[in-house]
Amino acid sequence: MPRIIWKGAISFGLVNIPVVLKAAARDNALDFDWLDDRDMAPVGYQRINKRTGKPVDKDHIVKGYQYEKGEYVLMSPEDFRQANVEATQTVDIVSFVKADQIPPYYFETPYYLEPDRRGEKGYALLRETLRRTGRAALALVVIHNRQHLAALLVTGDALILNTMRWAEEVLPMDDLRLPKSSGKQDKVSAREIEMAERLVEDMQEDWSPETYRDTYREDLMERIESKIAAGNTHLLTPAEEGAQEPRRSADVIDMMALLRESIKRRGGKGSADDDTAGGDEGDTAEEVEPKRPARKTARKTAGKTASKRTSAKTTRGSSKTMAKASGKESGEKRKRA
Repeated sequence: MPRIIWKGAISFGLVNIPVVLKAAARDNALDFDWLDDRDMAPVGYQRINKRTGKPVDKDHIVKGYQYEKGEYVLMSPEDFRQANVEATQTVDIVSFVKADQIPPYYFETPYYLEPDRRGEKGYALLRETLRRTGRAALALVVIHNRQHLAALLVTGDALILNTMRWAEEVLPMDDLRLPKSSGKQDKVSAREIEMAERLVEDMQEDWSPETYRDTYREDLMERIESKIAAGNTHLLTPAEEGAQEPRRSADVIDMMALLRESIKRRGGKGSADDDTAGGDEGDTAEEVEPKRPARKTARKTAGKTASKRTSAKTTRGSSKTMAKASGKESGEKRKRA
């Protein structure tokens, strides 16, 4: 079931249409953790002072904007709070444009709009108006504390809200070397166009998204399942009691996971692996939910059995190592005596 983002209204002139904004897409990428291949312990992250090479506590990290080489303006949390727009939970329609005038590269993230209580009539009115006029409604909407330009489009019986890129985010085509679409400069003959059209007709079919599969993800899952079935699994090594943890790496891992999820949910462009102190303006860990547990497979029994075998081997190896260390220590004591 699509996740609810918020409940609010579409502002359509003097008409307010109660709606529920729901997610229309999800990230289906596989989640992999970093492990140390020497002892199967999870790998943590630290923020490092690039001058001293020492870890930096999060309380000492501030955000700065580099306006010239080596020159920064520091921004406080209050600066970001004042720049944030008020979360009104309203889809504020500002204009209507022909739907086919919007280039596809302006579209970003889709959301479903569902009528809330007593909103069915207004919802149907706006939907049928857009359908008959062939128009898209351009609106301003706040999602996760960020204001977005959005387009409301009709798909079947639904209104789809697509967040859009701002004009300054889209790169111009002026520098592209493209063949002309008119005249003889394209050097395409009428016979070639006719043959290409015939090929298109031979390959045409109705739109069926289920036909197209993410074969890369499916191949990876097949390899993962085969490794589990063969018992080729490893038990995660827990931290030793009393061991000194470098800067509480587990806390840093959790924070990075939250920051990555914040960037994804807010439609940011930054890399999920970016470990700099920057990121989207106003990102906070409190805006996101905890990271979901890893997907369980149907063959977990084989994985558990293999894990027990690996654990037993690790325990026997550790016991032998401890015995050798104990004998060596006793011999050194006798020599000193």
